[in-house]
Amino acid sequence: MGMYLDFDFLNIDHENLVPSQGRILISEPLLSDSYFKRSVVLITEHSEEGAVGFVLNKSIDIPLNEILADFPSFKAKVYVGGPVAKDTVHFLHTLGELVPNSVHVTDNIYWGGDFDCLKELINEGIVKSTQVRFFLGYSGWSPQQLEEEIQNNAWLVTEVDSKKIMSADKNIWKKTLNELGRKYKVWSNTPENPTMN
Repeated sequence: MGMYLDFDFLNIDHENLVPSQGRILISEPLLSDSYFKRSVVLITEHSEEGAVGFVLNKSIDIPLNEILADFPSFKAKVYVGGPVAKDTVHFLHTLGELVPNSVHVTDNIYWGGDFDCLKELINEGIVKSTQVRFFLGYSGWSPQQLEEEIQNNAWLVTEVDSKKIMSADKNIWKKTLNELGRKYKVWSNTPENPTMN
């Protein structure tokens, strides 16, 4: 008698958590899109017009002052934020009102604001590298697109401590799934190529 694989583990318990500003998206383990494969995305904007977010766990080994010629030397990491407008720089920070025109996302996490002001604060030594994360490009969804992807089990919506948002590294996908319980631990242990296990 053959053994049937239980593919139900890919069905997400949506637990009434809907996408909203400040929540995170965790990609399902078999999602193969190069930007979103095993990604964790912070939603910074969500409305009837769609959604915007940033992939937290795809860093690149190029300092921002090599990407932007007039930027000061600064140790903050740079990440690929998503597939949209990859030639633009965005940032998350915990500087609050120090950076005018920034958007409060959740807890002490802010998005964007006056970039020249941020550069000045960095030049003056006021900002630590742990207080800012830079992104090339962003993730964007048209109206109802993200909701459809969630219904199709491409994403798990959950919440995470803001400290983890600012310190997220390539391991956040696996760590967060392990913290969500047994079913999602199976996700975190799924081989990237299921034909090779």
